[in-house]
Amino acid sequence: MFYALAQDPPLIETHGYRFQHVLQDIQTLNLRARSGDLETTAISMHAYPYVADKYALMSCGSSMGDGYGPMVVTRAPATIDDLRGKHIAIPGELTTAFLTLQLCLGRGARPGSGLRVPGSDGPVGAPSPGPGARDPETAFTYEVVMFDQIPAAVASGAFDAGLLIHEGQLTFQTLGLHLVVDLGVWWQEKTGLPLPLGGNVIRRDLGRDVMERVTEVLKRSIQYSLDHRDEAVRYALRFGRDLDHNLADRFVGMYVNHWTIDYGQRGRDAITRLLESGAAAGLVPAVGEIDFVTA
Repeated sequence: MFYALAQDPPLIETHGYRFQHVLQDIQTLNLRARSGDLETTAISMHAYPYVADKYALMSCGSSMGDGYGPMVVTRAPATIDDLRGKHIAIPGELTTAFLTLQLCLGRGARPGSGLRVPGSDGPVGAPSPGPGARDPETAFTYEVVMFDQIPAAVASGAFDAGLLIHEGQLTFQTLGLHLVVDLGVWWQEKTGLPLPLGGNVIRRDLGRDVMERVTEVLKRSIQYSLDHRDEAVRYALRFGRDLDHNLADRFVGMYVNHWTIDYGQRGRDAITRLLESGAAAGLVPAVGEIDFVTA
């Protein structure tokens, strides 16, 4: 998405704005957004309710899972019900993958948080109240693991299951892992909508005129990459993690496409539905009407 902007000089008109490309994982960017120290940044949609006071969502730059998305994998074949009470590696507490996992399974708890997880073999907090009892507030335990280390952590037996984002969705089978649920498929079957995983936001204190101009620049950059896909993928491979060109091109096609140019009404509906569902489940603050900045 940022290939055209990251070149020196930029390959598109930037209206005089200069851009510094900050390369960090999504968990780190979500946390940085909470302090508002970047003028514009990618974030998980899960994080947006926590930063909506500082940032508005750009209408471009989304990552939509249209019938696919984050995946939960295990060492042996399992069902969604089998995941309840298990210890799961997640890529970050503010990732949309984690929000969707909780919408699917129920609330997760950190080990030692004092919350009981039904079916857990290990001590998590308060003792179990007895056979057949179920705490509706907690369904599994989790720990945050760097996203690219999750497949190996599951394969090693350190976790019962892992929540995969990014290219791990395409490569987990090489470690002999089994897909339990594709949360993008689960969400689409539940709502009929794509799963809005990530987006780009821009700081409100820049003022509306700057917000719209920068959104236009980003939209031009995305279009440039789509129009020059092969060279943009080659550029992105510099930052890839053990991906060959074909896998990288496939991954890009999944998440940089017509949704990325503009959410459109269906994409906006998907974001609203996701965040309303999260608020209704007590997983995120209610965000109200979402402000989309258009070019």
